[in-house]
Amino acid sequence: MRIVIADDAVLLREGLVRLLTESGHEVVAAVGDGDALVEAVVRHQPDVSIVDVRMPPSHTDEGLRAAVEARRLVPRSPILVLSQYVEVSYADDLLATGGAGGGIGYLLKDRVAAIDEFLDTLRRVAAGGTVLDPEVVGQLFARRRRDDPLRELTPREREVLALMAEGRSNTAIARALVVSDGAVEKHVRNIFTKLTLPPDTEQHRRVLAVLTYLRN
Repeated sequence: MRIVIADDAVLLREGLVRLLTESGHEVVAAVGDGDALVEAVVRHQPDVSIVDVRMPPSHTDEGLRAAVEARRLVPRSPILVLSQYVEVSYADDLLATGGAGGGIGYLLKDRVAAIDEFLDTLRRVAAGGTVLDPEVVGQLFARRRRDDPLRELTPREREVLALMAEGRSNTAIARALVVSDGAVEKHVRNIFTKLTLPPDTEQHRRVLAVLTYLRN
């Protein structure tokens, strides 16, 4: 894959460059601020970009805002955001761009140490998947409002939706829950129906279902 990296921490940035290069990928740009990220995505149109949430000058949400801008200028450009902490509002803002076609990930930096898992996440995001750190999913779930649109879902359907939010395929969900692929497909159809998601491409409805889950 052709990859752009945006992180102002030189050691992490260079470490990612080395890891990805040794794994057979090409890092087409490694930058340290949001403006440079947007420029690199527009210029190189990479298979995926890895972006730190907090970058200069204020070290708040520059990386996230740059990622959203990059997806606006290059629609469907896959973005994997890395964050030191779970920052729920940032995750929600990024996921709001999912209508452009997925290709979104939000991962805690600690996960980078699990190299195989990190590389697998990167591949799934590059392929158009939506992958969220389980801790992010947990905190977003804890913020459900009382008028929860998910209230009609059964406990099993909620489990399926939570695993969908982690970016898992139906087959991976079936393995995790020790059920058949057909059972998962039935649960997914029920989820779409109960959340009143109109017929559309399967991927788009999955993104909308995940967004509904995370916002409640």
